[in-house]
Amino acid sequence: MTILRDLFAETVQKIGDAREAFHLEVTPREVGKITSVSPGIVRAKGLPHAGYSELVRLSDTLYGLVFNIEANGLGIIPLGDCSTLKAGDEIERTGRVMDVPVGPGLLGRVINPLGEPLDDKGPVIAATRLPIERPAHPIMDRAPVEVPLQTGIKIVDALVPVGRGQRELILGDRKTGKTSIAIDAILNQRNQNVLCIYCAISQRAASVAKVVNLLKQHGAMEYTVVVVTQGNDPCGLNYIAPYAATSIGEYFMEQGRDVLIVYDDLIQHANYYRELSLLLKRPPGRAAFPGDIFYVHSRLLERATHLRPELGGGSLTALPIVETQAQNISAYIATNLISITDGQIFLSPTLFALGSLPAVDVGKSVSRVGGKAQLPAYRKVAGLLKLAYAQSLELEEFARFGARVGEQSLQIIERGRRIRACLRQAELSPVPTFDQIVLLLALSEGLLDPIPVDKISEAERAICNPHVISAEIRDSVEKTGQLSDSDKKSILKSVQKVLASV
Repeated sequence: MTILRDLFAETVQKIGDAREAFHLEVTPREVGKITSVSPGIVRAKGLPHAGYSELVRLSDTLYGLVFNIEANGLGIIPLGDCSTLKAGDEIERTGRVMDVPVGPGLLGRVINPLGEPLDDKGPVIAATRLPIERPAHPIMDRAPVEVPLQTGIKIVDALVPVGRGQRELILGDRKTGKTSIAIDAILNQRNQNVLCIYCAISQRAASVAKVVNLLKQHGAMEYTVVVVTQGNDPCGLNYIAPYAATSIGEYFMEQGRDVLIVYDDLIQHANYYRELSLLLKRPPGRAAFPGDIFYVHSRLLERATHLRPELGGGSLTALPIVETQAQNISAYIATNLISITDGQIFLSPTLFALGSLPAVDVGKSVSRVGGKAQLPAYRKVAGLLKLAYAQSLELEEFARFGARVGEQSLQIIERGRRIRACLRQAELSPVPTFDQIVLLLALSEGLLDPIPVDKISEAERAICNPHVISAEIRDSVEKTGQLSDSDKKSILKSVQKVLASV
């Protein structure tokens, strides 16, 4: 009996200990049901606490973004193939917003907006995750845009300068070289301590593969992240692509790095947003775009900035691309983006057809930051170049109608032809900063005026020979960005000797 009592007491003690150690954890789940599925849109009900832009689980492998909150349910955009979904399927809240993996592990990778790899380099290694929709930094967190972002393109760096933290729109008709300008700008950031992000929105796989191949060939993928959506991807992925790419760039910016991001292109993004809005029966406005299309792009581009030194001093420079129809820069999306950005680079199909590449129309291109984002040496040699170029184009157009022009006007026209010839540049061949300064100095001082137009390219190669100017002067200008009077005289003397043999 004693043994039984002891055994019974021991058992009761164990049960009591187990009861005290047991804690029932109840995890609440909020689930709903799909009411209808259509291409690009899922409608559901039963999630009363779901918020706008919240991520919901549609299936084991598929998520969606809450896009419409209505009295009788939700409008959800799936972020993947929704062909397996059907009415009556159960969905669940996740309680978090859409986010994307960020970190140094993304450099050199090709990913989709969800952070999933599209290359053969294995899974993406992320430092953390950031929401794709983040408030832009307030004005008090921002510093002036004063440091140039050299694109390596002579006509851009000289006449339409871009600064780190600026938003410069690239627009023009189809096949006029918009993407080429952006790719050249990325290639020129090699050894410049600038990271790059190329966001391809609804591009053909062959076009994206060509861009990635070019970046690999020129060693640019080591400092570049490529975010890709294709034309056959769901509307939801195409819509979130630029926001996801911007969050990746903001991570580096907040680490004190300088970042260049290219959106190629935002007219496709606007079209997908219009498609989603019309499917959700939002009221259409001008050109059937919803009324908040301006806000959609402004809250994206306002995230590009230059942070104050106390916040790391990083910058995010945006080069959004927009395709125009028949050079119509007054179209709805184009005018929206012109008003949001800090200037535009307009590419003319007429100049492209004439072989004047890059086909930048100087008269319609502008940088609202201007010379503040140029090196002092540039301002010294290219100050009146844009005016002289524009005058020559006007006089040349005037003379084309048979009007008689004076000797002075003929000189302006001839100078303009040489400016145009000097600013021509082959694709994928960015020009170093010092070589640009030397060439522009020779141009502004009239040293190229005696050279025939058909020999300008030969003269340019001779001037840009690294052995023409002493290494001491080259290092001084590259380090300080200044062009002293003594250096200027030495450069002009050296250039005159070289041109004498051309």
